[in-house]
Amino acid sequence: MISVIFDLDGTLVDSEPNYYESGRRTLERHGVPDFTWEQHSRYIGIGTLETLEILRDAHGIEAPVEQLLAEQNAAYLELARTHTPAYPEMRRFVERLHADGVPMAVASGSSLEAIDAVLSGTGLDALLTTVVSAEEVAQGKPAPDVFLEAARRLGAEPADCVVVEDAAPGALAARAAGMRCVAVPYVAATADDPAFASAGLLFPSGQPEFSADTAYGWLAEPRSA
Repeated sequence: MISVIFDLDGTLVDSEPNYYESGRRTLERHGVPDFTWEQHSRYIGIGTLETLEILRDAHGIEAPVEQLLAEQNAAYLELARTHTPAYPEMRRFVERLHADGVPMAVASGSSLEAIDAVLSGTGLDALLTTVVSAEEVAQGKPAPDVFLEAARRLGAEPADCVVVEDAAPGALAARAAGMRCVAVPYVAATADDPAFASAGLLFPSGQPEFSADTAYGWLAEPRSA
């Protein structure tokens, strides 16, 4: 039986504006003004901890990364609980899979607290009860750890899992885990990234193009040998 593993941020919900704003506030507090959306977009798909480690080194921030992470998480949670919309077609997709009894999980680079806040705020927590955070595994995406742990918790073989992702690091992680991938690029301009080349189903224009019916139909097709 197929199991479906969803990335959260940028895939199920449009949380990237909240991550940008919480990161911008944190960096500004530590002497890095004018952090732009364009700069933020380079780190979409990479876990918050890994991103902060890179930015801390790049900007010579003296505060320990654990402090930066705590500050950004606090700012993010404040925004996430009330300002995180779920993509309507993704919600339809999840609802249809749930109605059919398809095992599902969320595997995200976000903290468990952030994942829980977003899922509960959107009501998706009633449908997606298996959750894995990069905090719980050795390495975040593009390493396959979060997806492999999600498969383990679902009791599924990696080859029987399909990952739904919006970012290149997640697509690479799915491939490394031996899983098929439905790619819905958050940044449409990245659709030609080589990381998406191995996706079984690609929606090049991202969420505006994504169709629950198309994705569901693709899942139902016989797999090629």
